[in-house]
Amino acid sequence: MSKIRPIQARLAALSFLEFAVWGAYLISLGNYLGSVGLATHIGWFYAVQGIVSLFMPAIVGIIADRWIQAQRMLSICHLLAGLFMGGAAVYALTTPEVQFGTLFTLYTLSVAFFMPTIGLCNAVSFNALSRNGLDTVTYFPPIRVFGTIGFICSMLFVNFTQFQTNPYQLVTSAVLSFCLAAYALTMPQCPTDRSSSGSIADQLGLKAFKLFKIKRMAIFFIFSMCLGVSLQITNSYGNIFITSFAEISEYADTWGARNANALISLSQMSETLCILLIPFCLKRFGIKIVMLISMFAWVLRFGFFGLGDTGSGLWLLVLSCIVYGVAFDFFNVSGGLYVDRQTSKELRSSAQGLFMIMTNGIGATVGTLAAQAIVNHYVFSQTTPEAQHAGWTTSWFIFAAYALVIAILFMFIFKDDRHSATEACAGTNAHQE
Repeated sequence: MSKIRPIQARLAALSFLEFAVWGAYLISLGNYLGSVGLATHIGWFYAVQGIVSLFMPAIVGIIADRWIQAQRMLSICHLLAGLFMGGAAVYALTTPEVQFGTLFTLYTLSVAFFMPTIGLCNAVSFNALSRNGLDTVTYFPPIRVFGTIGFICSMLFVNFTQFQTNPYQLVTSAVLSFCLAAYALTMPQCPTDRSSSGSIADQLGLKAFKLFKIKRMAIFFIFSMCLGVSLQITNSYGNIFITSFAEISEYADTWGARNANALISLSQMSETLCILLIPFCLKRFGIKIVMLISMFAWVLRFGFFGLGDTGSGLWLLVLSCIVYGVAFDFFNVSGGLYVDRQTSKELRSSAQGLFMIMTNGIGATVGTLAAQAIVNHYVFSQTTPEAQHAGWTTSWFIFAAYALVIAILFMFIFKDDRHSATEACAGTNAHQE
């Protein structure tokens, strides 16, 4: 086994902190919102992550490509995200009756600066690896594993401190953001291109959209958007769904109903193993098969939730958590690596931003708002715990059916000829097919 280099350890710590910031609230926020009477608004708190991802990652990516080095931009974004998240926490802790408008505004400003940091963190890592002569497909996944570990540690911390039902989860996230804001400044410098040549679109960094001129890449981004619909559904409603079993006498005293965050953390534990499979799977099967595996894993993720419970059906919830690692990472991490490999150096930050727009932007926004409408109709409109449980089952099966349809369409439409999109872009610029 090759020796771990200092840069790998430094990037692992960066990834750990990046996802620890998110893990502090992403899974448990819905549970807290339900506890203060905002259950019917849960979807908006998750959809806004997609809404800001429509423009913030692209804008920040453009700035990182052109003017401010990516590691410095990462620091600035985390500083601002931490300040606004801390403000949301102070408001929630000091206000007897939390109002949707105020909490939502502060939270939105925080995630507006946090969402671009995922792509920036990738760009900083890819740059550092390349500068040290390390292949990104081989060396990035083990580094990304530490992001999952950070996410898990945050989740478990929030679970066992009982922060999952109060605003201290937001405090935890803010503190971690401040730590990362400082640490990001120690990362290797990332190049910028300040050239004034080229068109206005090029000056704005919008040339990443030229990738849509390449049929294979256009189809890839469109299906990434469609699969992005699934990304935030279990994050939004998984915790409150599992916790709801505590209201049914048969399951009231079960461990799972009392420790939803800890149970769901199995999903992230699964990720740590699945990420390590990505280099082999990408090289052996290619992006199409890897994406198909992810899509069918989403079908199982939702289906097992629909069939399981915290009693005798706990094993089904556990299976759902296990397949989540495949569902999320085979799509998110592989997609990021694919985009990195298919774009030139001057486009990488912008291309990562474009990938975020299509997945966590358009896809997640549509998916979360659609999920909110479905859950509000089938679950929160019901007046008894038993009726709500039946509504949860129906909702999870609807989500599973959607993922299955997307998988089947992708199977027949997407063609991966493994040619370089970078070369194709050059060909497009030269007015060639």
